[in-house]
Amino acid sequence: MAIKDKKPVKELKPSIAKPTKKRKSLFKILSTVGDYFKGAWVELRQVRWPDRKATWSLTLAVILFSAFFLGLIVLLDAGFEELFKLVLK
Repeated sequence: MAIKDKKPVKELKPSIAKPTKKRKSLFKILSTVGDYFKGAWVELRQVRWPDRKATWSLTLAVILFSAFFLGLIVLLDAGFEELFKLVLK
């Protein structure tokens, strides 16, 4: 007895309507935004946060650094102002 060749059975596809191009782009945008926040949350969980003492010392360093450059810029501004007054006389 020979086995007859069987025809392949058609797979049944769900009868869900295909999303339109507009829906695809909306889903893509929402997916991208969701991925961004997931990645940001993962990064925040990996951060080693400083303790209170380190935070105050770093804050003081930023304030002193800013004050130093403020003074430097004020001195340079005053110096150049005097230089221009001498040149323009």
